[in-house]
Amino acid sequence: MSDTIIHPASRVTDTEYWHTLDDGRIQCDLCPRYCKLREGQRGLCFVRGRLNDRVVLTSYGRSSGFCVDPIEKKPLNHFLPGTPVLSFGTAGCNLACKFCQNWDMSKSRQMDTLADQASPEQLAKTAAAMGCRSVAFTYNDPVIFLEYAVDTAIACREAGVKSVAVTAGYICPQPAARFFAHMDAANVDLKAFNDRFYHQLTGSHLTPVLDTLQLIKHETNAWLEITTLLIPGENDSTAELEAMCRWLVDNLGPEVPLHFSAFHPDYKMDTTPATPAATLQRARQIGLAAGLRYVYTGNVHDAEGDTTFCHHCGEALIERDWYRLLGWHLDEQGHCRHCGTACAGVFEATPGDWGAKRLPVRIAS
Repeated sequence: MSDTIIHPASRVTDTEYWHTLDDGRIQCDLCPRYCKLREGQRGLCFVRGRLNDRVVLTSYGRSSGFCVDPIEKKPLNHFLPGTPVLSFGTAGCNLACKFCQNWDMSKSRQMDTLADQASPEQLAKTAAAMGCRSVAFTYNDPVIFLEYAVDTAIACREAGVKSVAVTAGYICPQPAARFFAHMDAANVDLKAFNDRFYHQLTGSHLTPVLDTLQLIKHETNAWLEITTLLIPGENDSTAELEAMCRWLVDNLGPEVPLHFSAFHPDYKMDTTPATPAATLQRARQIGLAAGLRYVYTGNVHDAEGDTTFCHHCGEALIERDWYRLLGWHLDEQGHCRHCGTACAGVFEATPGDWGAKRLPVRIAS
């Protein structure tokens, strides 16, 4: 919880998930942090706080910037491959990751970071005009700006544009059900498979994230992929990876894609060594041996780890070089051209051709 005071003249939006405690404080019920606020105080996320005896969102309609990315950068390998996605974030975060690689935005305590503005309708209109098949809430965790993200997703759906959440999944069940009901796809950071890591390195806990994963998979229509950033000596042991992959197969099924990504020194862990490529390749083999059908490596150049293979015959289905598609071997129904086995995912008859381009965008207010 932050003692930073919300100025009464701030532009704010009312929120739903909170209640008043017996001692007069108000508890925010958006995430399992349950920040307990006195008048004017902000939660740890910094963008939700108490004003006039209610919890408000202070970042609605404001962003740290907009950019068109390849969908593979989220990373999503089985959701409209090759297509462009309009990406944006706000400021703040409800975790306290010591290894955060977007810390300049997610750890920002300066609302001046939010220099750009756009209404949900403007975002949907811009995405459609630029040929983006989706809008991604990313860079910092969108659960903390739930109201803005949900309104944008509704506007996007009306414009024929899909919505993507890139999130750590640290959110309570009731708001999670509302949030993910409006998402077409999500990539969830499963940061580790032990609570010590979550508590010491992120200031949170593992179980709520596992609950979110099961909610997305079993109670929504959102396409789900998972990313685990492997940090040497912290979450990369063979025993932990085997346990994690077994849990994923048993609780989410074998078709949920898993991305193992390389850590690079940053923020408060700038003396921790980068993840060797061999660690990612070992993790990928552990995932495949556990029964996961689609396991990838990220943040390293690894042709095999970038490629989608048919789980039945082993033929390459989608060949990639970083964020560029090199080969497409699915038929119009998303089946392997060699053996006819379906590939899990959300595919169109032909892939997109956006490539690896990154295009900053200004949206006129």
